[in-house]
Amino acid sequence: MGAVIPMTVLVPALLGAGAGLGLLLVLLSFLGTVPRPQRLRAALFPDRSRVPRAVFAATVGLLTGLATGWVVGAGLAGLAAWALPGVLGRDPEHTRRVARVEAVATWAEMLRDNLSAAAGLEQAVLVTAPLAPAAIRAEVGALGARLESGERLGGALRRLGDELDDPVGDLVVAALLLAAEQQSRHLAELLGSLAETARGQAAMRLRVEAGRARTRTSVRVIVGTTGGFAVAVVLLNRDYLSAYDSATGQLVLLGVGALFAVGFAWLARIARVHRPDRFLASEPPVVAITGQRG
Repeated sequence: MGAVIPMTVLVPALLGAGAGLGLLLVLLSFLGTVPRPQRLRAALFPDRSRVPRAVFAATVGLLTGLATGWVVGAGLAGLAAWALPGVLGRDPEHTRRVARVEAVATWAEMLRDNLSAAAGLEQAVLVTAPLAPAAIRAEVGALGARLESGERLGGALRRLGDELDDPVGDLVVAALLLAAEQQSRHLAELLGSLAETARGQAAMRLRVEAGRARTRTSVRVIVGTTGGFAVAVVLLNRDYLSAYDSATGQLVLLGVGALFAVGFAWLARIARVHRPDRFLASEPPVVAITGQRG
C-alpha cells in the first residue's frame, strides 16, 4: 500500500503544481501589460492587495481537491479562481487611464490660461499644481515640489512624463519641454490645441471601450457557461468523471485544463484595450550629452 501512494498522489501533485505555475505564467504573458521580468516578479512576490485574492484561490483549490480527490483539478480550480475575476470583471485600469487623459487636458487648459495672463511657465506650473484635477494631482504636485526645491524645469518635466506614463501626457510634457528649453512663443495656443487633442483621445477611448463591451459580454458568457457546466457535472454526475481518478486521467485532465486556460487567456486578450506606446524618452539621449564636449 505504501508503494501505491507515491504513484497515485505524489506524481499527480507534482504535475499539478508544475501545471499551475506554468498556466499562471501563460496567463500573465497573455494578460499582462508590464515587461516580462516584472510579470514574473509580480507573480512570485504579489503585493498585499492580492493577498485576499490569493487566499480565495487557495481555498477554492483546496475545496475542489477535497471534493474530487484530484490534485490536478485542485490546481486548475485555484488557478481559475485567481484569473477569472480579471476576465469576467470590468477593466478599472482603462477607466483610470481615460480619467487621467481628461485630467491632462484640463491641466493643459489651466496652464494656457495662466500663460495668457503673462505668467512665466515655471510660475504657471507652481500656481496650477495644487489646483490640478484629482486624477493627476499627485504627479503635478510632485512636479511643483521639485521646482520649489530648486530642480531644473527640464528634468522635472521629464520625471513628470514618466509618472504620468501616458502617450497623451507625453504630448503636453513635450510641449512644455520645448518651451522650457527653446523658449516657444506660442505655448498657450499649443496647449489649447493639445487639450482639444487630449479630449478627443479620451472620447475615442470611450467609444472603443463601448465597442469592446460586447466582446467582453461574449467572453463572460463563454467562460461562465463552460465553468458552470464543469461544476454541475462534478456535483451532479460524479460517476461520469470517474475516468479522471487515475494517474493517467489526471494527465488527461491536465491537458484539458491547459487547453481551456489558453483559450480563456486568448479571449481575454481579444477583449482588452491595448494602450499605444509612449514616445517621450525618460532620459536625454547620449548624443545630446556627448555633443557638449569640447
